[in-house]
Amino acid sequence: MNEPIGTSPISIRSAVRSDCPGILAIYNDAVLTTTATYDYEPRSLEHRQQWFDDHEQGGFAMCVAVETRTDGPELVVGWSALNRYHDRAGFRFTTENSVYVAASHRGRGIGALLLAPLIPAAKERGLRSIIAAIDAKNEASIRLHARFGFEHVGLFKEVGFKFDRWLDVAYMERRV
Repeated sequence: MNEPIGTSPISIRSAVRSDCPGILAIYNDAVLTTTATYDYEPRSLEHRQQWFDDHEQGGFAMCVAVETRTDGPELVVGWSALNRYHDRAGFRFTTENSVYVAASHRGRGIGALLLAPLIPAAKERGLRSIIAAIDAKNEASIRLHARFGFEHVGLFKEVGFKFDRWLDVAYMERRV
C-alpha cells in the first residue's frame, strides 16, 4: 500500500527482521519522551530482535511504514503489531495492538495506515477481539482507534506511573 503523505511517499508493508533497528529507534524515543509506553528504560536491539522472532513464530502481524527516499535506503517512520494479550489459553482469541509513529512524522495519517492492516490480519488469524490499552490523555490515539471501530470498555485509574505522575489507562476493544 502506497500513500503520498507530505513530500515523500509512505509505504506500509509487513515488517522484516532487518527493520528491527528502525522499530527500536521509534520505540526507544517513545520510552524516553512519551507516555505511549510505560517502559522507563530504552530496550536493546537484541530484545527487539527477540520480540520480532517471537511475533513471527506466533503468527502475529507486524507492519512498518517506510518513507521512500531519493538519497538513500527506506526509512522506517512507524510500526504496528498484534501482540499476545495474555499467556493463558483462554485468552488465545484476543490480541492487543501496538501503533507507534516517529515523532517527526506524527499527525500525517500514518497511524491510520498502520492500524488498518491489523484488523484483517486479526480476522485471518481467527482472533475475536483486539484490545488497545492507551494512556487516557493520549487523545490522538483514542480518536484513531475510535475511527476504526474500537469502543471504550474501561478506564483504569492511576495504574501507571511515569514522569513523576500517576497515569490512567483507557481500554478500547474492537470485535473482529
